[in-house]
Order: sequence, then structure tokens, then C-alpha cells
Amino acid sequence: MPWKDLSVIEQREEFVKLALAPGANKSEVCRRFSISREKGYKWLKRFSCEGRAGLCDRSRRPKKSPERTSKSMEQAVLTIRAESNNAWGGRKIANVLEREGRVHIPSPSTITEILRRHGKLHQNAPEHPGPFRRFEHEAPNDLWQMDFKGHFAMHRHRCHPLTVLDDHSRYSLGLEVCANEQDQTVRERLSRVFKRYGLPYRMLMDNGSPWGD
Repeated sequence: MPWKDLSVIEQREEFVKLALAPGANKSEVCRRFSISREKGYKWLKRFSCEGRAGLCDRSRRPKKSPERTSKSMEQAVLTIRAESNNAWGGRKIANVLEREGRVHIPSPSTITEILRRHGKLHQNAPEHPGPFRRFEHEAPNDLWQMDFKGHFAMHRHRCHPLTVLDDHSRYSLGLEVCANEQDQTVRERLSRVFKRYGLPYRMLMDNGSPWGD
């Protein structure tokens, strides 16, 4: 005798009436209504404290959200977004926060929701709308793209992978192991790539400090 979608309150009232009847076997009444004893006693307790109103469904939203992103972190997200001319999305902003040494960094999807909540993204559109369009330059070495791909722990230190990609061939010109993301380290690694593949006409990277002035 499960609850019916169109008469939930009436079903709960009937359960309470039968369960509170003199000599009633509450476990048997729960079985007849196809609910657990725990749930049955929950409705009985609510009815005892609040009457019929206690049989209504309550919001499942928690009173407190300890994992909610702090206001200072939300402000950091918005600041980075503004500094990128409103171009960077959740994944890129998460990478920048990690480079800055922030703790308790939100996931890229949470950052996207922060941007949407503050009106930085269209409410009903994906972050990057439109069909995928592949782009490439006409010749090798016309444009290289360079970026650090996060970092991870090793036995004695952390590894910061530096990637260099040719935008024409999509060939990985360099995947360099770096102990940090500092200017001198970048110069040393790039010098090796230049000696092997020549100089590019242009290079594309973000506004991070490792790339120098």
C-alpha cells in the first residue's frame, strides 16, 4: 500500500490514524503501507509535535553549507575573469588559482557556476556556445603555443610540466620537466627547443608571470 502521488498527505494521515489506534501493531501498519519502521516512526513523531502540518514534505536544502565557496574565493575568481577580459572559463581560472598557491580551490564546474551566478555567463547558454571549429596556422613555426599544465608531487619535489606546441602541425615541440614556473627556468627550457626546431614567428601564452615582460 505505497504512497500515491496525488494523495500523499491523505495517505500519511491514514497511516498515522491506524498506527495510533489502540492495540495497533505499528510494524504491521508500516508493512501494509510499504514503508520502513524508521520512516513510519518519523511521521508519527512529526504528527505528535506538529499535527497535520508535520506530515508535509520539507525542503532538503541544508541549513548550513560548510563546503560553499567562500566570498574571498569567489572574489578571486571574478578578479581573474576580469583580468582575462572576460575570456577565461572555469578550467583556466582553476589553473591560475593553483599557480597562485590558493588552497581549497573550487572545481572548474563550480567556478563556472560562480561566473554564471554573478552574471558573467549567459544564464541559458553553455560557457562556449557554437560548434567546434579547428584552427591552425598555414606553416610550421608560424605560431607556437606554450603553457604549464598544472603540477604534481614527485619523490623529492613537485613537477611542473611545460608544453610547447606547433599550431600548424599540432606537434609537441617540447614537454619539459620543470621544478618551478619561474622566468629563468622557462628561458633555459625554451633555449633547448629553439636549438632543435628554430625560432617561431610568434608565440602564444597567457598573462602568467613565468613568461616575463
